[in-house]
Amino acid sequence: MPIPWPSPRMLYTIFSFLLEIGVTLVGGACLLRLYMRWRRMSFDNPVGQFVLALSDWLVQPLQRVVPPAGGLDVASLLAAWLLKLVQYALLMALLELPRWGLLPVLALLGTARLAVSVSTALVIIAAVLSWTGQRSRAHDVFERLCAPLLAPIRRRIRLVGGVDLSPLLLIVLLQVLGIVLSSLQSGLLGPGVPALAG
Repeated sequence: MPIPWPSPRMLYTIFSFLLEIGVTLVGGACLLRLYMRWRRMSFDNPVGQFVLALSDWLVQPLQRVVPPAGGLDVASLLAAWLLKLVQYALLMALLELPRWGLLPVLALLGTARLAVSVSTALVIIAAVLSWTGQRSRAHDVFERLCAPLLAPIRRRIRLVGGVDLSPLLLIVLLQVLGIVLSSLQSGLLGPGVPALAG
């Protein structure tokens, strides 16, 4: 019995999935680099070294062209946006979508969705590390990264039975925001068009 050849739809799904993983890793590192610089955090820790290792190849050349502005690492933000731009351009070319004028806006929304994913991952990792009860340099870094995100919720919601529910509530809010951004992307593409990756 001959082995069936993968369908074009399956190949597109596999390619889209692998591309999404790569862009999420590198683009997420770029956004985390932006956030850590904005928070004036040291990169001399396991998290910082990992971020630099993933993003240096793209951000450093851009920094020669786009200098920081107002304490904001614009090159890191631009790098994340460019990655999303290339990702969506490849997927639109494969889908033969003649809507190239929408590409910059789609990439902007994709970058926002990536920021939501990065924030969600930070909160989850920080929560898991806090449950272990063991302090480490990585735990301290994630705690500092999450503190500004959780502070507004913690000011309004007290502990429930001694349990801090602010991480859970923040994750829910981030997921709602992600759904809204995804809906905006789908609305731009129109009905009947397969959803682009995140």
